[in-house]
Amino acid sequence: MQRRAVTAVLAAAALLLTAGCSSDDGGSPGGDGSASSSRTNGQTSPPERSGEQTPPAKGSVKVLRTVATGLKTPWGLAALPDGDLLVSSRDEATITRVDGKTGKKTELGEVPGVSPAGEGGLLGIALSPEYASDHMIYAYFTSASDNRIVRMIYDEKKPSGEQLGAPDTVLRGIPKGVIHNGGRIAFGPDKMLYAGTGESGDTGLSQDKESLGGKILRITPEGEPAPGNPFPDSPVYSYGHRNVQGLAWDSKQRLFASEFGQNTWDELNAIKPGDNYGWPEAEGRSDEGGFHNPLEQWSTDEASPSGIAYAEGSIWMAGLRGQRLWRIPLKGTEASAEPQAFFEGKYGRLRTVLPAGENRLWLVTSNTDGRVEPKDGDDRILELEVS
Repeated sequence: MQRRAVTAVLAAAALLLTAGCSSDDGGSPGGDGSASSSRTNGQTSPPERSGEQTPPAKGSVKVLRTVATGLKTPWGLAALPDGDLLVSSRDEATITRVDGKTGKKTELGEVPGVSPAGEGGLLGIALSPEYASDHMIYAYFTSASDNRIVRMIYDEKKPSGEQLGAPDTVLRGIPKGVIHNGGRIAFGPDKMLYAGTGESGDTGLSQDKESLGGKILRITPEGEPAPGNPFPDSPVYSYGHRNVQGLAWDSKQRLFASEFGQNTWDELNAIKPGDNYGWPEAEGRSDEGGFHNPLEQWSTDEASPSGIAYAEGSIWMAGLRGQRLWRIPLKGTEASAEPQAFFEGKYGRLRTVLPAGENRLWLVTSNTDGRVEPKDGDDRILELEVS
């Protein structure tokens, strides 16, 4: 199997002190603290697609049940075909199976080679598109030298703690740092693997198309640049990102991504291959030409967005520092109404949201990652009903 080697660009730990850094805790509140709902700054969103149904301006969220409690630094989430869930632990570098009915937890094993520090560790996970036959789990993690994507065979017949095969690296050389390691991975409708990366605190990497930092990457399951990518022989799909944390597709197979801003604006973007999303020249909407403006933006104390999911005509976005779940109703690649917030402060920091079929979502909290004092039962997975 071919492996793609790209030189790792390491960010100095001193960059953690960069002023106004909107990392996992969102950094400093921006501007006057107002919500992003103002759609100003000159540029318009892409045109709406005719014939698409628009969801109601206002939606609802109901917690159906708490699926599991007592999770430690949960980050990535993947749903198995039988309804059980796999969850990764950032700091413990383990993957755990959660029974979808009883919440019973079974550790698959520890992923070797993970070097947790700062915002790095074992991050996103995803199941192979051919999981029924190959039983492969993909994982994005921080090693001693870089961030990388590996795949491992999951053998349920082996004893607990020994069910993960040796990692096979499919992509290496994604820049690592104390901050801004990206980490979300997901297979798209085209069965290609998409990865959101961060610029690791080195802002210049985002505009450098030769670097894997500050990008959305698109690769084959074997780690090669995917056919049809916008730049020849490159895994780069879009660039000019600061720290991509969420990936989701709508019912028309259009890609959306969330990312941390710095002092002022966090973003939800509609992704177009080859486009430049502006960082570090632009944060949030900009009048400067050549940058793809976000479809929605938030002050950093309201969001610090992590995972996103699509359900019932809307993007649902988990907020870390914002400690709330945002609903962004869509028409095409525009927001069709003002974003709506749920659970403000009720469950603490929210890390990952994943479709659970029809009008349901899985939601993972993130209160054991050192940013806040955890409550009894943290961290947990909730099952939601949404509209």
